[in-house]
Amino acid sequence: MNQFKSALVIAAVILSASPLMAQQKRVSPHETISTVIDGNRVTIVYGRPYTKDPKTGENRKIWGGLVPYGKIWRTGSDEATLLITQKPIAFGATTIPAGAFTLWTLPNEDGTAKLAINKQTGQWGASRGDLKEIYDESLDVARIDLKKDALDKPADQFTMAIEKNPSGGGLLKLMWESTQFSVPFTVKK
Repeated sequence: MNQFKSALVIAAVILSASPLMAQQKRVSPHETISTVIDGNRVTIVYGRPYTKDPKTGENRKIWGGLVPYGKIWRTGSDEATLLITQKPIAFGATTIPAGAFTLWTLPNEDGTAKLAINKQTGQWGASRGDLKEIYDESLDVARIDLKKDALDKPADQFTMAIEKNPSGGGLLKLMWESTQFSVPFTVKK
């Protein structure tokens, strides 16, 4: 019965964004990932842009180029990335309640980055000039430091993953170009 309720909640959230998506044309493929961590289903719906420009086929510089340093990024392409958690989850000392949120990323030139978890959902992505119209920082639930690592093999397509953390809880990963950003989380009981 819980799986049925979970599927129903996820479907309702995704369908509520459908009218907005119908008004916009997606540029990138999209994916929904979902993993159960310590009895809690965590789901992410996101756009997966490629390193190559879809119009010219030429490789783009991602970090510090397509994704500028010091500016908030929608963590994917097209509509803002959606995070759904059935139970509260904690990133260190910061607890995120159960529910649906958007994920934004703030990469910096010094290699640090923050994950912004925002309670507004359903926004369509934006060009660099009009983010203020769709992203409201005052609705951030939290901004969490991300750990940066080099990938063994470059990722041509933006990829997110939710994995079990060997030390307990889960691990959220963002991978693109030669960089991986990650943050561990635990499920609150």
